[in-house]
Amino acid sequence: MADQYTWGLILGAVLGLVAVYNLGLLALYNLVMRSKSEDNGADSLRKTPTTALNGECPFDADVIVVGAGVAGAALANTLAKDGRRVHVIERDLSEPDRIVGELLQPGGYLKLIELGLEDCVEQIDAQRVFGYALFKDGNRTQISYPLEKFHSDVAGRGFHNGRFVQRLREKAASLPNVRLEQGTVTSLLEEKGTIKGVQYKTKAGEELTAYAPLTIVDVPSCFVGLVLENCNLPFENHGHVVLADPSPILFYPISSNEVRCLVDIPGQKVPSISNGEMANYLKTVVAPQIPREIFHSFVAAVDGGNIKTMPNRSMPAAPYPTPGALLMGDAFNMRHPLTGGGMTVALSDIVILRNLLRHLSNLNDAPALCNYLESFYTLRKPVASTINTLAGALYQVFSASPDEARKEMRQACFDYLSLGGIFSSGPVSLLSGLNPRPLILVFHFFAVAIYGVGRILLPFPSPYRFWIGARIITSASGIIFPIMKAEGLRQMFFPATVPAYYYQAPPSN
Repeated sequence: MADQYTWGLILGAVLGLVAVYNLGLLALYNLVMRSKSEDNGADSLRKTPTTALNGECPFDADVIVVGAGVAGAALANTLAKDGRRVHVIERDLSEPDRIVGELLQPGGYLKLIELGLEDCVEQIDAQRVFGYALFKDGNRTQISYPLEKFHSDVAGRGFHNGRFVQRLREKAASLPNVRLEQGTVTSLLEEKGTIKGVQYKTKAGEELTAYAPLTIVDVPSCFVGLVLENCNLPFENHGHVVLADPSPILFYPISSNEVRCLVDIPGQKVPSISNGEMANYLKTVVAPQIPREIFHSFVAAVDGGNIKTMPNRSMPAAPYPTPGALLMGDAFNMRHPLTGGGMTVALSDIVILRNLLRHLSNLNDAPALCNYLESFYTLRKPVASTINTLAGALYQVFSASPDEARKEMRQACFDYLSLGGIFSSGPVSLLSGLNPRPLILVFHFFAVAIYGVGRILLPFPSPYRFWIGARIITSASGIIFPIMKAEGLRQMFFPATVPAYYYQAPPSN
């Protein structure tokens, strides 16, 4: 059996390299073909002309940040420490109660350190997370983050999203050049195609306007979620992914005595919570598939009735740059929450934006600012698109399917990760945000597919097995290539060929 897998892996490595080469050709072809992008509708704020200003805007801040979620609050901290005057307008300054944004990957924690915000995970009962455990058909395997080269403090963190956000807000509000205000932004103020500020309504109901040369919008997205109390996970300080039918189930610690459970329910029709359909679904469909160690805690949480539903969708970042405005966070780019990569992407975006804006002392230089913002959209692509693609591809692979090739791909993924060594450390380095490189993602994804082909063909290949093996490859291609195309192959693999990329350095005089 070991020889069978060894030959399968050798074959997988060879064909994986061929797949990477073919992907490179495909990406080169896209260099001369500009993809048509569709409007994602993320910018729900209407634009109001500012003709009454006669071309003059009394800027009272350097940057306006709409929304004080993880991205907005962290960005306010970062820009203010660089000397910018930041006005943050948040609809509700009370502690958020969300069921996502609770797992920070190690790569995200490193970005938090880079921004000087690592203390924001302290004093909120955050739990360290050192890897994942996978469960499938009664089998289980443990994969650890490759943290050997990092300081002992570097690990994932699980916490209550609201507690983390409040710490970020408090730290931002403590800075003298940050104005944190509760209010609802009703429109963006536009003059001659450039965003000059916002119109908003204060907590008291007063209609006001605020002006700044740069306005950044951070709007959180909203999965079925519940909290398991006094629950002992099978693998301490690990996230747990159950490859269930019809789709994966995720567990991770968010405090010393609480575990978050996220259940993905595919399709448009979600069972009703009010009439008991959701509780029945969780007990009859989900509960029988979860590890026995947490079964009773899961049922008790369902009986407790504190079940929350939040919509989830994937939205590649395909921006239409607007002078004076920038989208960040879920307002701009979303991915499936299975891999917990959202905060890592957001914090990585903030580091990139901070480094770019440090080259621009005068934000009132609208043409230069616009060039730098265009560069931001390109520079973020390799990291963000790798994490986005991984999330979408893993969700499709981990979801149950009646198709024989998809079943084999799902089993091959579980077995591949169970091999350990580079076969687990490579993929988990992508998932953790420690090494989010597009070519490594493509290599391991097709290595899993070819490993599955090896399992099918050895030791006794047959015409039917060859047919299933070919369908595994085509199925894998059908999963990953559309996601990467939506993300933008050129920006993802060849960002240096995009003109805006060169604005990362100060313009020469």
